[in-house]
Amino acid sequence: MQIYDILKQDHEEVKSLLNDLIALKDDDEYRFVLVDEIKGALIPHSRAEEATFYNTLRAVDADKSIVAHGFQEHFEAESLVRLLQVKDTLDVEWKATAIKLREVLNHHIAEEESEIFTEARKMFSADEAESIGEAFTKLKPKFINDGVMKSAVDLVINMLPPRLADSIRGLDSSKH
Repeated sequence: MQIYDILKQDHEEVKSLLNDLIALKDDDEYRFVLVDEIKGALIPHSRAEEATFYNTLRAVDADKSIVAHGFQEHFEAESLVRLLQVKDTLDVEWKATAIKLREVLNHHIAEEESEIFTEARKMFSADEAESIGEAFTKLKPKFINDGVMKSAVDLVINMLPPRLADSIRGLDSSKH
């Protein structure tokens, strides 16, 4: 399956979870479960997407501004998820944060599925898009149990030039 289809499936899952969360009453305890599910879906998706899709785009795109914007939006969404976890635990205005997170993600997803996918389709063949999809699918589970610090470090590593990122990860990029 091509990376675009895989990412769209993940996007639909997170949007559905957020809609379910926002539909809850303020005192519904099920929100704790949904917030964990949202975090569990969003963070591994973001890290694997950055490492496979965004960094492959960066390697072939001279402009790179589309990818930089995507990284920034991932950071914003992840920050809101972390804030939502804290507010949810403290029972303080969690719904307003959930609504803001939904707005941010809907904006990001719309941009990504239109602008970024359009640019990527110009750069990657169908076979390349399939290969990126396979890499994403293999990598995503590795981020599932990462804590806040590990996830933050991975975000920073993903933003580095591939040669430096590979060096930090202990990979030899000359063998790729």
